[in-house]
Amino acid sequence: MMHLKDILYGVRITAVSGTTSCDIASVCFDSREVQKGDAFVAIKGTVTDGHKYIDAVVKAGARAIVCEQLPDKMVDDVTYVQVENGNQALALMASNYYGTPSKNLKLVGVTGTNGKTTVSSLLYQLFKKAGYKVGLLSTIKIMVDDTVFPTKHTTPDALVINKHLKLMNDAGVEYCFMEVSSHGIHQKRTEGLVFEGAIFTNLSHDHLDYHKTFAEYRDTKKILFDQLPKTAFALTNVDDKNGLVMLQNTKARKASYALKNYADYRAQILENQFDGQLLKINDHELWTKLIGHFNAYNMLAIYATADLLGLEQLETLRLLSELENVDGRFQYYISKKKITAIVDYAHTPDALKNVLETINTLRTGNENVITVVGCGGDRDRSKRPVMGHIASEMSNKIIFTSDNPRTESPSEIISEMEAGVEPQNVKKILSIENREQAIKTACQLADDNDIILVAGKGHETYQETNGVRIDFDDFKIVKELLESLEK
Repeated sequence: MMHLKDILYGVRITAVSGTTSCDIASVCFDSREVQKGDAFVAIKGTVTDGHKYIDAVVKAGARAIVCEQLPDKMVDDVTYVQVENGNQALALMASNYYGTPSKNLKLVGVTGTNGKTTVSSLLYQLFKKAGYKVGLLSTIKIMVDDTVFPTKHTTPDALVINKHLKLMNDAGVEYCFMEVSSHGIHQKRTEGLVFEGAIFTNLSHDHLDYHKTFAEYRDTKKILFDQLPKTAFALTNVDDKNGLVMLQNTKARKASYALKNYADYRAQILENQFDGQLLKINDHELWTKLIGHFNAYNMLAIYATADLLGLEQLETLRLLSELENVDGRFQYYISKKKITAIVDYAHTPDALKNVLETINTLRTGNENVITVVGCGGDRDRSKRPVMGHIASEMSNKIIFTSDNPRTESPSEIISEMEAGVEPQNVKKILSIENREQAIKTACQLADDNDIILVAGKGHETYQETNGVRIDFDDFKIVKELLESLEK
């Protein structure tokens, strides 16, 4: 139990009906989870509005209602608190309820279009190898030192974040690395968190279904840096034209990294091949199993972050060389016939281009590159022809297919991807709605030494259609198909 007034500390309140000295059992924003004595926060979401459920949660025993609009009828035994912003209130209340757990560890946020999962996951790996107790809040999973918790969103809701940060406190975790999405920032899920630092990886075409304009998308990312305290660090990729924008209003100490431009941390690719690449980072050579120039940026960001957090540089370089690839990020399998199958999460034009560029720099030129790719439904439609264009320009054969169509027609999504294909590339194209059949066709088309790229889903182990998820693992499927075809 905790006093409501303590849970509301820092929340911008415009009106109160009832007492805030009452005891609260728990905080929730899902009306289906409300129990007797809880405080319910009414959130105006993209799908539904929590204000519709106020009467129902009062009947379920809610002790307090926190909302942006007070209901016409109020029950005497219930405290009603009107706030400026429900999302912000929820985030601050979650932090207060769990004892501001982010203050008790060093929390580093990673934001950007591409690289968030790789950078945060590999920082977790590196600090674990360095002997620390570490936490991770990522797309793939939440880690409380060695304990794994599943996750559904890039940035979980504020209650989930703070609950797991509290578990990290209890487990003695010293460092936590967290993916911070533009959705999470915009919905104020990170309000009330105390960051030790923030990393900006890059910015490209994504989530314009949500943010509407690129400027809004960029400026939302920038909020993370604007809110950093003076004691934190702000690390940015200055090879990205938006990199310096992130630092414009930050109070944190500024640091930069780059492969092309002058920066505090610089890297150069000396060698690049399928089993790894040789990098030169600030005059030190490093062999890493992670390939491609996008991973050179990721490794440099990780090195810089470790340095800013006080790890010894040579020890960091040694640990970097031991890091393993993250699931679904340039994850590859080489068959008996030397067919290389690569599974990658590339679901944006920039990410797809990066992966295909990497493949094309590693090939001898005699192999065919066969790309299987789709675009998710109910998401940014404007990137579909762009991804169709990139895939068809940079591959020898392309199979357009489904990738979580959700409530949209898979054939219509594929048609929008086909619209980006230049006339000279039309003959390269096949369209197969069924994703497993598309992958099977790619395996059947592949000759010895060819390269198959299955893009878009990466680590995901499901396919979502009309609200129903079925088991679907790109890597498992392509590996099994190649093995069966080569028996």
